[in-house]
Amino acid sequence: MTMSRRPLLLGAVVAAGTLAAGALPASAASATGGSHSAPKPTVVLVHGAFADASSWSAVASRLLKAGYTVVAPANPLRGLISDAAYLTALLATIEGPKVVVGHSYGGAVITQATAGDASVKALVYVAAFMPDKGEQLGELGARFPGSQLSDALQPLPDGAGGTDLAIQTAKFHAVFTADLPAATSALMGASQRPISAAAFTDVATAAAWRDIPSWAVVAAQDRAISPDLERFEAKRAGSHTTVVDSSHVVMISHPDLVTKVIKSAATATR
Repeated sequence: MTMSRRPLLLGAVVAAGTLAAGALPASAASATGGSHSAPKPTVVLVHGAFADASSWSAVASRLLKAGYTVVAPANPLRGLISDAAYLTALLATIEGPKVVVGHSYGGAVITQATAGDASVKALVYVAAFMPDKGEQLGELGARFPGSQLSDALQPLPDGAGGTDLAIQTAKFHAVFTADLPAATSALMGASQRPISAAAFTDVATAAAWRDIPSWAVVAAQDRAISPDLERFEAKRAGSHTTVVDSSHVVMISHPDLVTKVIKSAATATR
């Protein structure tokens, strides 16, 4: 099934427990809050590889209840440069200040896409890649020990003569979702969205965290991206850093903490 890249309008009934991939291909929602001296920024939630926007459901529902407008688009997962171009175009359609959040590969996409965008007031990285200009994700991911992702990947045809990558379902729980219930993990693994292999060889041409204030959540039990790499990236960027004992999908297993970090970024930059 072809997934639309246009964010869809949601009411206030975002299901916090709807975690299965494919359940929420894209979402945008606005909740009415009280009066404020300055408008709250729109929060844009960008998912990573092997997932879709439903991975943000628990965080999105909390932000909606707090009065934030939330946009959770479908990241195309076709390569860093093209995915960033899509996000840049989407951000241009959203008026007012924005806080842009990226999980996993989504962190690389927001790093590339938001460079030079004065409307983006803060970046939030959740167990994410944070490449610098000139870096490749494949090289960056191998720089520190601790990731088990490369040994868990399987190549798939992309239908256009190229190669996609997916996580072997037998290894999905251990590598990606170790602190989620087995049934939830199995469903996410069965419905995961593969990513183009080109995403790991594309070279980043911009690093927005050099100019935009950033916050980072480091997942100390991550087996997809090395926690040591996450710490290194956050230190390099001068990010406000929170460390949590979590698997790679920290926004699902610790949604209250991730929401708190996003709200902190939004408040600090209003």
